[in-house]
Amino acid sequence: MKAPYAEVIGDPISHSKSPLIHGFWIDKLGIEARYDRCHVTPAALGDYFERSRNDVDWRGCNVTIPHKQAVMPLLDRIDPQAEAIGAVNIVVRTWNGGLTGYNSDGVGFVEPLRALLAERHLFRMARVIGSGGAARAIVHALADEGFTIAMIARDQGKALDIIREVDADAPETMTASLASWAEPADFAWDDRSGVLDLVVNTTSLGMQGQPPLAIDFSHVPPGALIYDIVYAPLETPLLAEARKRGMRTFDGLEMLVGQAAVAFERFFGLPAPREHDAELRALLTS
Repeated sequence: MKAPYAEVIGDPISHSKSPLIHGFWIDKLGIEARYDRCHVTPAALGDYFERSRNDVDWRGCNVTIPHKQAVMPLLDRIDPQAEAIGAVNIVVRTWNGGLTGYNSDGVGFVEPLRALLAERHLFRMARVIGSGGAARAIVHALADEGFTIAMIARDQGKALDIIREVDADAPETMTASLASWAEPADFAWDDRSGVLDLVVNTTSLGMQGQPPLAIDFSHVPPGALIYDIVYAPLETPLLAEARKRGMRTFDGLEMLVGQAAVAFERFFGLPAPREHDAELRALLTS
């Protein structure tokens, strides 16, 4: 038997930071293992998993664009949370070659908020921008943490469908158009003391090569936390404006590392050495 290994698959895949993250943790723990990247096209996806399930050294893989939905029919079991979200980003091989799919988007997103979520609040309200796969996972995770959800999206019908997955009686007023958030709001905020307000960008707006997310901060509650899951660049226009206004912010690298930690433990049976997070962040941003 060779050293156990895991990898990340996607099309394209050269941009992935996962090998750097997992390789860093493998080195810190001094374990006999490796983590690779593997370019897998949609046409080759079935063959990839048939080959991998018969490889006793293969522990599993992270799954990225465009395979998060396409992989699901190829697996033997799907974790209920991944089933509810409708996407898989971790596949783990069992001892007998069985393949199980998981989704760590929600867990990874929530992880940097854990200290805040340990506190008690009168009310928790999240405004989630976007209506794609990441938004769905994040909405499910926030609903589990007691948040009331509103969504801001180009496709308000799709956004309402996502909200109603966690709140069947949610009214249509819990959605707003992305265009409306670019214009100033004309209402005064009430007292938000004791309230945990969160605004999350789950879109690619603000990413390198994409236009910035255009929002008017009159829509943002005073004292809200601003979380942008984009990690290239880390300082998106949304986060830069929030910091100028003195708001607490969270960037996409925090979610990326949180997701990776979930996968690492599933692949290698050991918790990621998170005591080295500052060093890892410096490596990832150098």
